[in-house]
Amino acid sequence: MNAVRQGEDHAAIESALATLAALFAAAGYAPVTTAHLFEAETLIDLYGEDIRGRAFLFPGASSAGGGGDLCLRPDFTVPVVRAHGANGWDRAARYAYQGPVFRRQDPGSTRPMEYLQAGIENLGAADPAEAEAQVFTLIQEGLEALDAGPVAVMTGDLGIAFALLDALAMPARRRHRLRRHFWRPRRFHQLIEEFVAGPAAPTALRARLIAAANGPDAPGAIAAIASEAGDPIGLREIDEIAARAVALAEAAADPAMPAEQAGLIETALSVTGPAGNALARLRALTAEGSVDITPALDRFEARLAALERAGVDAAALPFDAAFGRNLEYYEGFVFEITAEHRPDLPPLAGGGRYDAMTRRLGADRAVPAVGAMIRPEAVLAARKLPAAGNQ
Repeated sequence: MNAVRQGEDHAAIESALATLAALFAAAGYAPVTTAHLFEAETLIDLYGEDIRGRAFLFPGASSAGGGGDLCLRPDFTVPVVRAHGANGWDRAARYAYQGPVFRRQDPGSTRPMEYLQAGIENLGAADPAEAEAQVFTLIQEGLEALDAGPVAVMTGDLGIAFALLDALAMPARRRHRLRRHFWRPRRFHQLIEEFVAGPAAPTALRARLIAAANGPDAPGAIAAIASEAGDPIGLREIDEIAARAVALAEAAADPAMPAEQAGLIETALSVTGPAGNALARLRALTAEGSVDITPALDRFEARLAALERAGVDAAALPFDAAFGRNLEYYEGFVFEITAEHRPDLPPLAGGGRYDAMTRRLGADRAVPAVGAMIRPEAVLAARKLPAAGNQ
């Protein structure tokens, strides 16, 4: 999985890319290319904490004439969707892409910082479930065409978790924090525990800030407290400190989360197993908890039916209600495919639904959007014996 390819390695990767390009084209996906560099402000907020921390950022003027940072693309989905929107959002389109993406890795990691992706994006489809089934099965066909060998599949549905949070009565800021930390399970469960316990007794300084935020001259009082500490350290301005103090005051007034509510969230997110059984279990759990997330569960059921029509044993697909991949623009169906006997390798393929991203990129309404990618270099590596020490 080295960016330098020679001889047989070069021929193998070129053959793999050609195979995938032909497969995607035959399925009606038009080839598209995107720039390597984009304005960071446009892209980075869409990816989430994990990818933000691994993106390559560069200072300098943007192509639009500004002076913001630039970013080497960490994936293709956001650039492809932005290019689609530039030519109008009110149309259906299917795109296929291939090329390098760039992500920083942890010190000592053997994973490359530049690697290839070949993938598809399906935008504006009239039947979202059929589009999801098509994307999923086409990626499976791509892996089979590359002779990936035995693979393990995991599926999930972020729409169910988010619908549950939306349906439960709780302060909006609490819902926002839980949704934001869904991709960080340890912090998510810690927040649930903190909400059940209720607000902790504030420190003396925090108590003063909360009192100031609740007073008649909140900005002035908060500024006075901040000035007592001397000149600001770091990048926080008085306005940010004031906003944080107001948020603390509001959170301190929030009631504790009912234990029954916390239990329902934790139990629902612990649902794993064959997708058909998981759907039945989630319907039963939410009915018992008198929480109506029927539309989200109906979308899950429609997807399974579409997959069955496409020839997939959908009811038997592995499902994990807490599975979300590491890209925070996903909001519905997600899946990941790994090499069964190569845990040392990154996922061979993965994708999911991301309708809401289209609004953040300029659409006046959420456009149905689902896509997925294959890592051809990882697939070729999966066909070889694992390196010593990585077994």
